[in-house]
Amino acid sequence: MQSKVDVLLGLQWGDEGKGKIVDFLAPKYNVVARFQGGPNAGHTLEFDGIKHVLHQIPSGIFRNDIINIIGNGVVLDPVIFKKEVEALDKYSIDVRANLFVSKKTQLILPTHRLLDAAYEEAKGKKKIGSTLKGIGPTYQDKVARQGLRVGDILSENFKKKYSKLVERHLEILSHYDTEYNLKAVEEEFFGAIEFLKTFDLIEGEYKINRELSSGAKILAEGAQGSLLDIDFGSYPYVTSSNTTTSGACSGLGVAPNNIGEVYGIFKAYCTRVGGGPFPTELFDEDGERMQKEGNEFGATTGRPRRCGWVDLPALKYTIMINGVTQLFMMKADVLSIFKTIKVCTHYKLPDGTVSDIFPYEIVDQEIEPLYKELPGWNVAIDKIDEFEALPDELKSYIQYLENELKVPINIISLGPDRTQTIMRNGVLA
Repeated sequence: MQSKVDVLLGLQWGDEGKGKIVDFLAPKYNVVARFQGGPNAGHTLEFDGIKHVLHQIPSGIFRNDIINIIGNGVVLDPVIFKKEVEALDKYSIDVRANLFVSKKTQLILPTHRLLDAAYEEAKGKKKIGSTLKGIGPTYQDKVARQGLRVGDILSENFKKKYSKLVERHLEILSHYDTEYNLKAVEEEFFGAIEFLKTFDLIEGEYKINRELSSGAKILAEGAQGSLLDIDFGSYPYVTSSNTTTSGACSGLGVAPNNIGEVYGIFKAYCTRVGGGPFPTELFDEDGERMQKEGNEFGATTGRPRRCGWVDLPALKYTIMINGVTQLFMMKADVLSIFKTIKVCTHYKLPDGTVSDIFPYEIVDQEIEPLYKELPGWNVAIDKIDEFEALPDELKSYIQYLENELKVPINIISLGPDRTQTIMRNGVLA
């Protein structure tokens, strides 16, 4: 019996807690597949008192009976991949038995990282806030039809192809004031290429569709967040891939009519790393308290995250473009420190008009968020294990969000550990 691919993705600017939820839901699935992004993503999972951060490997890897696929929509850094695998080896996880990599996955070369740094530095005060992992330049080469893919490493001519592309990169770099020692990093790169060859390199689209035909339950794991989508995010302050549901189709080779549930993850508040508009950003003591209580520092870069109240117009927008069927609310425990919770319901635009449309087209203009205030619960909730035991104020907050967003909130996360998770409304899918 043909099954469906369920999609799990972030509805804000990333860092919503996708890794934890993939790990939590994984026992319900046979396959977990990453469909876009690269090592600019940092999916944090915590259990048994240990924190794990994955950058490219799907978050189902900690479950021994689950197939994990790195899809063609991903950009893969072999050096970081090798380090990830070696980190997992310490915990006796048999990565090779359960991990498959699409041959159509693009490779991040050392010169992609050099280009990323040069491009970002040249932007001056208008920096995007790149993680400098080479993501953008790798996707540029993909679109320009000159990139290298995982399947190319099996070719006898791989080094020749590599050298040809690197020559193009060095020509570009000659126009920038940048210093580098390429030979120093190339040895590590080619060592990581040999390491990558020891894994199952596959035709990913055939693999995933065969699993579908066999009735396997598949979860597509997104990276970053919908407001960083290259088409629908706060352009140009976005990532270089499609982080929305459509990206699961193109990033794995799945037909649109094979998409099932779409799980949208959002924080009970909002954060953003890097530059770009953030209507509800707080610059006061509340923002500092939120950042400290939520330990809001990037899993990939360590950069402090900008913090603010939850933004309903933005959530309604990302729910719409993704076709979200279920919502998961993360880090509700962080808001326990506030006596009053604010929710942005509308924006006041520069011309004085009020709108509930996410203002993607005015990234360089100031807009004023208009808030509704709700009572906070102001008690610790991290040890609660059932919905009915939650404070009435938190249940009212959840009910208010559901009424506004028109989508059920079926998971509430009360802490980083996989056990600090409350499931509502019975079976998820």
